[in-house]
Amino acid sequence: MLIAEILKDKGPNVFTAGPSDSLEVTIQALETKRVGALVVCDGDQVVGILSERDLVRAVARHGGDALARPVGDFMTQDVVFAEPTETVAVLMERMTDRRIRHLPVLSEGRLIGVVSIGDLVKSQIAEATFEAESMKAYIGAG
Repeated sequence: MLIAEILKDKGPNVFTAGPSDSLEVTIQALETKRVGALVVCDGDQVVGILSERDLVRAVARHGGDALARPVGDFMTQDVVFAEPTETVAVLMERMTDRRIRHLPVLSEGRLIGVVSIGDLVKSQIAEATFEAESMKAYIGAG
């Protein structure tokens, strides 16, 4: 399955933060949106990603003072991207190798979505279930 198909099912929502947004405001956005990461954009340019893991590190290193500081101080700047034409299997391998759980998806340099490891696992389960049901139907008709 291609990533474009997953994005079609998920819809076009991409939740973002700005590099100058406070960590406190960003944490509230994560909670409100019920997501584990926000793509950090400066205008229409992706400049980072801020995950729950980044937040834990920020608080562990700086305590409560981290909450008043900007997202740009704590975001992951070396963003790993996906393309809509890539497969679930390729991205699962990339995410496992890099130990990341969220990938922004770019098409022609433009942010068009985000996929999580949960999205990929859900897709693989759905595909395996479909194949199993198809096989049962084929054997039963035999």
